Amino acid sequence: MRYVQAGAALPISRISFGCWELGGGQWEKESDEVNLKVLEEALNLGINSFDTAEGYGNGHSEEILGQALSSVPRDQCFIATKVAPNHLAADDLEWSLEKSLRRLRTDYVDLYYVHWPNPEIPLAETMRALSRLKEQGLIRSIGVSNFSLDQLQQALEVARIDAIQPEYSLLCRSIEGDMVPFCIEHDISIFSYSSIAKGILTGLYHQDPSPLKSSDFRAQRRLFLPEHLALETPLVEAVRTIAQRREVSMAQVAINWLLLQPKMTSAIVGTQSLTHLRDNVKAVDWELSVAEVQHLDAISRSVLAAID
Repeated sequence: MRYVQAGAALPISRISFGCWELGGGQWEKESDEVNLKVLEEALNLGINSFDTAEGYGNGHSEEILGQALSSVPRDQCFIATKVAPNHLAADDLEWSLEKSLRRLRTDYVDLYYVHWPNPEIPLAETMRALSRLKEQGLIRSIGVSNFSLDQLQQALEVARIDAIQPEYSLLCRSIEGDMVPFCIEHDISIFSYSSIAKGILTGLYHQDPSPLKSSDFRAQRRLFLPEHLALETPLVEAVRTIAQRREVSMAQVAINWLLLQPKMTSAIVGTQSLTHLRDNVKAVDWELSVAEVQHLDAISRSVLAAID
């Protein structure tokens, strides 16, 4: 594993373990026993950064993560969780954090995100509450997820924002125009989610027949619509060609590209599979060439222009 110093007490692994799937909910969940073994292996492979949220399985994801990390020295792991948008009022936020800490079996979290903005609750109230929690030592740093640049700027007027968590991949690059330069200017870390586009960049959903079930929540997501999957084919094939030439997986190519982008701290990648986990971490063992990055960049932009 490779690590980066991003203002935290310990260097953060370039790949963070995403715990959304572990909570169940929209995902078809493996047993808790299986997922505990996956988390244990993540630790063995050098991952020390874990991302969860109170909204993942109504807190179940936090419970599983807390159980998995219970025997690990607290200062050896970086735990990030998120408060739901309906809990952003000051009193609700403190109550939510207390419950998250209990489920995570810890007395502080390293990074606490606002999961989604809520226009019905004043952002300044939320940011002041988060600052108080930081002063109390219950959270070490403050983050925002799914914020626009304008919302991020408003938040910064009240509190120090240490990290953002946007959707970011070869198939979602909207943050590059304004958000990335702003984060560079203000030294704000970027943790990407949907780093392999919920599986599209593995090539799995461009097989015939596709394994995507009609009951899968992703079937209704924009990038998984049949007409968009067709438009994405040139990019998927470009990733496949590089993967075959380098004898690596397509997921590794997609993650490697992401880690080479400006201000990227860690790519959040979730899985319930030991095989996929062991493959994903190998993305840090090599590096795309400048020509390969430029090639993927050009095709990605062309595909996204066609979709949008």
